[in-house]
Amino acid sequence: MEMKERTAAFVHLDRLAANVEKTRALLPAGTEIVAVLKADAYGLGAAGIWPTLHGCGIRKFAVAYWQEGAALRKAGLEDEIYLLADVWDDELPMVLEHRLTPAVFDPGTAARLNGLARAAGVVQPVQLKIDTGMHRIGLPWGQNALPGARRIAAMKNLRIEGAFTHFAKADDPASGETERQMDRFLRTAEAIRAAGIGLPMLHAANSAAVILHPGTALDAVRVGDMLYGLITVDDGPWDALGLEEVLTWSAHVSFVKTVPAGTPIGYGGTYVTERETVVATIPVGYADGYSRRLSNRGRVIVRGKEAPVIGRVCMDQFMADVTAIPGVCRGDEAVLLGDGMTIRRMSELSGVSVDELACGLTARVPRIYMSN
Repeated sequence: MEMKERTAAFVHLDRLAANVEKTRALLPAGTEIVAVLKADAYGLGAAGIWPTLHGCGIRKFAVAYWQEGAALRKAGLEDEIYLLADVWDDELPMVLEHRLTPAVFDPGTAARLNGLARAAGVVQPVQLKIDTGMHRIGLPWGQNALPGARRIAAMKNLRIEGAFTHFAKADDPASGETERQMDRFLRTAEAIRAAGIGLPMLHAANSAAVILHPGTALDAVRVGDMLYGLITVDDGPWDALGLEEVLTWSAHVSFVKTVPAGTPIGYGGTYVTERETVVATIPVGYADGYSRRLSNRGRVIVRGKEAPVIGRVCMDQFMADVTAIPGVCRGDEAVLLGDGMTIRRMSELSGVSVDELACGLTARVPRIYMSN
């Protein structure tokens, strides 16, 4: 791939579209996909990928915070946008301004949102968040949810469009926790509905639950990892789906030199050459999102072959041993992700989760969107 920039991340939209269809094939008829675009679409760039997702028929999206929703509105997204995290009181006007659907679980905050909606002459959509075991935010599960749910439902300028929960251990089927949380959620929804409160849409499943707990797919599922090809479960079930990593990442070799045996490399001299070594410098560092945990552990692909990272990853550069790769020169492409160096492998080498690696890709790295 021709490199015109110091470094660039390539987002493969054809793979994204294929992953959507493979995900949809796992769902019961009528179950919608809510595409999760929080953290700038897990580092892929939400503004760059939502049109592909919309083109695949997705009409519901989710982010964590109102700022992310506002950015999507600015990028032209007109579909529903759910907020999955809390909204601070002085941020509530932004919910109305940008036509976002927040999670509500605190009647006091809901009352303030209701007042703003009444003053604006609108009915504000909301969703109830139910805490079934994650213990972050949400109404308590079971009958304990009813007092708060009743108070929120009585607010005339709020319209409850559904309820959702979040699984804590969906990637660990042996724990039984997902089944317990699912039972709690369904019993809570039943109790709320029995109290005369409508809940048109229920959703609970994330990517891992879609794969390992198919019975948790309700009216909708909230997925990000599956769409982006970020592995969330053990290799067997994941590999069987044929999902592709959407992100690749390249840079170029900026300098090549030969050093003698006994040469310390990089900050702290944490790597010392054992033989005459050809060292290639790559102009990417942890300020770009190349994890410092890859120091003396990572691998980069140059001329189709792996070269080990040697020395500490610096803020802006790192070094690789290319002694075994003949002819490496300034300007050669250095593949950080792709050509066999999967983000799964990078995760194994660094001990950093795939989500953290993807989200860690900083704004210094331009995203280039490719359709094939």
